[in-house]
Amino acid sequence: MSISNAAGRFEQQFEATSGATDAVWVHNDKYANRPGPDVKALTGDIEADVCIVGSGIAGVSIAYELVTRGKQVVLLEAREILSGETGRTSGHLSNALDDGYLEIQKKHGKNGAKAAAESHTWALNYVGEVARKLGVDCEYRSLPGYTVSQYARNDPKHAEDVEEIKKEAQFARELGIDVDFEEGLQVKGWSSEPGRPDQRDGAVWRNQATFHPTKYVNGVLRFLLQQPNFKCFAQTRVMSVEEPGIEILGMGNKHVEVKTQHGHTVTCDHAVEATNIPLQKLSIVAEMEYNRTYCIAIRIPKGSVEDCLIYDTAEEYKYVKITEGDSKDDYMIVGGMDHKVGQEDTSGRFEELETWARERFPQSGAVDYKWSGQVFEPVDYVAFIGLNQARKRTYVVTGDSGNGLTHGVIAGRLIADEIDGQENSWADLYSPKRKLSIAASAVTMLTHDIQINSQYKRFLQSDITDIEDLVPGTGGVLNPKTSKPIAVYKDENGKVSKACKCNENGTHEP
Repeated sequence: MSISNAAGRFEQQFEATSGATDAVWVHNDKYANRPGPDVKALTGDIEADVCIVGSGIAGVSIAYELVTRGKQVVLLEAREILSGETGRTSGHLSNALDDGYLEIQKKHGKNGAKAAAESHTWALNYVGEVARKLGVDCEYRSLPGYTVSQYARNDPKHAEDVEEIKKEAQFARELGIDVDFEEGLQVKGWSSEPGRPDQRDGAVWRNQATFHPTKYVNGVLRFLLQQPNFKCFAQTRVMSVEEPGIEILGMGNKHVEVKTQHGHTVTCDHAVEATNIPLQKLSIVAEMEYNRTYCIAIRIPKGSVEDCLIYDTAEEYKYVKITEGDSKDDYMIVGGMDHKVGQEDTSGRFEELETWARERFPQSGAVDYKWSGQVFEPVDYVAFIGLNQARKRTYVVTGDSGNGLTHGVIAGRLIADEIDGQENSWADLYSPKRKLSIAASAVTMLTHDIQINSQYKRFLQSDITDIEDLVPGTGGVLNPKTSKPIAVYKDENGKVSKACKCNENGTHEP
């Protein structure tokens, strides 16, 4: 394949998804079948009540809530529709939160933990309600979730780990969640043959759910595209979201200007940045850690593994769910192996997931899909949903904390309520302006900053001493006399491009 053809192929790939590989969701929901090709770019200025940036589950959920409440809504997407992280998730809908309610209580108190439990329970059920109401066939179904020890029963650490699972289940039950610990719990299809990991015993989280995330979001979007008060534009990259002028005591500026790459402006009463990471690089960026997560989809004979959600307790934990394959096989999605971005070796992650699966599920067949995604972890374990810091009319959704699908659905209700002026008992928990829980996480933030500074220490050293040393098609870091590193790239034709150092918060040093 020629270099130009390869470049074209990758450019096309990244218009559709944020990774070099495809997730399993394209197996039964091809990119070509999605409503994206029918959505054109913005070609002029436009006005709306609300402008939403981002077409993942958060952006589309917010749009759905606002449109059904009568608001005029414009949704903008930089690439193709649904090209971000929603299409690279594992499809879990759960109130068994990644960080655990005991940890959330430490940061937000019992009332905060209860609000988290209520909101995620509502969200996983609401997806089913919307799917039924709109007639969206997205494989939504209720099922149990299981938390099992990372250690086999013959490991001395198993008993201690099980006690922690019991404590979490007991506290979650106090918060109103239907969960119990079951001695001897064994998942159908998990082999009990001698020599294989025996991880029986675990918490049973009832009334969890699963679905096909892109089928759901595309189904809701098709409904929205039929509504007269909704407009959607793809290939429309937003460059700034500004609140011009001054608004004091309700007087003065009362609008937001959303400006695109090609110079067009959406003037609106409110704007929402549902972009995974906010466009405004405020302190909210420093209040999160950034992780990479990995998934494989492995063929299994239909009915050979229980239809459930499985989680273990490892730091780089594993999770499992089943999704529809074809007439003969289904896919078992096995994910996990999370690590901080840029701080650990990425090699071997897929292989370890496959090994883990085959050790426990010997009926595992071919691995047809491998993909990775990005997880943003707030230092206090709860997403940021609501009015942005230092803003009066601009809202954000970020910090999925491993539960991005339910957080995205929660965002629909929270932000629509806030724009409508309706009180919501969950709002304080998720507010981007919250202070106490963030202050309580100062040590975590400091540790994270030290790690980041250490990670980028190499930028203070030169990879190359002379641009002429670069081979066409390669790049490096040049450290001139100013001691400010410059990233340099030489294309196949010998043309050189330079970029200044980019800090983690998105600002640049010239």
